[in-house]
Amino acid sequence: MRTAGTAVSGGLSATSLPVSKIDVTYGDDRAAPLDLFTPATDDRGMALRVTFVAAAGSSSVLAERFEDDRPLDQAGWNEVQRVAHELLPLAAADLRYCSPAPRSRATGDGLGYAPLVQLALRDCGMGRWRGLTLGEAMAREPGAVDAWLADPRATPHGGESLLDFIGRVGGWLDTRPADDDCTVVAVAVPSVIRAALVYVLKAPPATYWSIDVRSLSTISVTGRAGRWSLRLEGASTQPTRA
Repeated sequence: MRTAGTAVSGGLSATSLPVSKIDVTYGDDRAAPLDLFTPATDDRGMALRVTFVAAAGSSSVLAERFEDDRPLDQAGWNEVQRVAHELLPLAAADLRYCSPAPRSRATGDGLGYAPLVQLALRDCGMGRWRGLTLGEAMAREPGAVDAWLADPRATPHGGESLLDFIGRVGGWLDTRPADDDCTVVAVAVPSVIRAALVYVLKAPPATYWSIDVRSLSTISVTGRAGRWSLRLEGASTQPTRA
C-alpha cells in the first residue's frame, strides 16, 4: 500500500482512530522510504522532521522478543542490502540516531547512516520476560500477561509499564533540536516506533497493539515538542537536495 500526502495531527480519541493498523510498505512488502526533505510548516513557521526506520529482522508482534539483544543475522543483512538504495537518501539527515539494540545499530551502519546510539530509544524494560516472545510469556504466566495487556500501567514482569515506555520515547522526541528545517533519522526496533506513533497521535495506549511496523519500513513525524503530526508520503514524491 502506498500512501500520499496525508498529514494526521495529534489529539485523536479512541473513536476517532478508524484504522487498526498503520502499515507503510510497498505492495510487495518492501519498505517505502518517505519524503524527508520537503519542509513542513504550520502557523508558527518551520517544523522539525523525524523519520523513523524500522530495524531489519522480525517485526511481527508475536515473533518479536522482548528486549531482543541478538545480532542481525544473514537474512537481516540481505534485507538491508535489498533496500539500501531506496533508504540511502535518508543518510543526508542533519542528525542520525539509533536504538541501542544490536540489530538497530547494524541496520543503521549497513545503510550508511553512522548513527549515534540513544539510550532513550531502547526497548521497553521487560524484567523477567526479557528475551521471551509474547507467546512464551503467555505460556509461562498467562494471568500476568493478561493483566499487562489490559492495563498500560501494569508491571507484572517487574520492568517498565507500557505507559512509561510511551512517555520515555515521547520525551526523547520532544527534546530533539528544534532548529528550523532540521531533519532527523532514527533507526529503531518496531516497539519503539509503535510507542512514538501512539505519543504523536495522543492515542489511547491500547492503540500500541494495533500498529504493525514492518521491517525496514519508514514513517515520518513533523512538528515540535507537544505538537506533532504523522506524515505519510509515497516514495515517488521524495525530492533530493540540490
